[in-house]
Amino acid sequence: MKPIVIAHRGASAYLPEHTLPCVAAAHTLGADYIEQDIVLSRDGVPMVLHDIYLESTTNVAQQFSDRCRNDGRFYAIDFDLAELKSLTVHERVDDQGSAVFANRFPVADLQLRIPTLSEEITLIEGLNKSRGTHTGYYIELKSPAFHAAAGLDIAVSVIKVLETAQLHHENAPVFFQCFDPDTLRYLKHDLHSPLPRIQLMGENSWQEPPGVDFDLMRTEQGLDDVASYADGIGPWIPQLFEADGLTPCHLVTAAHARGLVVHAYTLRADSLESGFKDFESLHRGVFLGAGIDGVFSDFPDVTRAFIDTHVSTDGAGS
Repeated sequence: MKPIVIAHRGASAYLPEHTLPCVAAAHTLGADYIEQDIVLSRDGVPMVLHDIYLESTTNVAQQFSDRCRNDGRFYAIDFDLAELKSLTVHERVDDQGSAVFANRFPVADLQLRIPTLSEEITLIEGLNKSRGTHTGYYIELKSPAFHAAAGLDIAVSVIKVLETAQLHHENAPVFFQCFDPDTLRYLKHDLHSPLPRIQLMGENSWQEPPGVDFDLMRTEQGLDDVASYADGIGPWIPQLFEADGLTPCHLVTAAHARGLVVHAYTLRADSLESGFKDFESLHRGVFLGAGIDGVFSDFPDVTRAFIDTHVSTDGAGS
């Protein structure tokens, strides 16, 4: 099979991330799966939002100026669904209010809203019907321990939504992904979810989540453990290569030897996380060099075109 294209937060290179227009664009641009990062509202509703806080992508500081915590952040879990739905979403900004990606969509108020997971499923299922496609869902459970500390079970909340949508069965086009291995074990052993689970791999310095040793996880011993509870790994693109950023390391081969798929993150034309000189070279490196099975891309159309042109069904390339 050809590698899959996962639209990272939708077609986020072109429209504000995780908004419904961004999702619709990803669908029409040929993504096989569209990513949903999930956080919970105070009343336990799964919302599609990358961060557990709100100020980077919404007008929360203007609308609820007195609702930040002592660290200055506005956390989604401190707001109920109605309050979150009153916010408008804009292109991602940094701590100074400047666009993180200067040449992407302008920072503007188009009255876009944070979608619930249910709303996003309704949109994607509708597009699947009207366009005759089978685009799937790639769901990340964000900061499960943070939610648990507030008395909320993010895994159970998401599964309930999927069950209502008849998307929680072994043939459903849905992946679960999480940085927290305990959450993936919980999905398998306690919740008995039939959906495939992907162990995201960060860097130890990120402390996401605290206490997880990702250096160990990428060793032979660590991958043995991952294979006991997950169906694949989601490495950061630099983790696919040696220190030169160009030569593939052992990771993909070792994962495949254990029956694990490899879905790496994130391809960005305007932020090359590697030693490659340009976006096409990076595509060649991850697909034809490292041999990954799928990738998260901010530019799903560019990645779709590369795979369709250069990668055969057996993973070989031209």
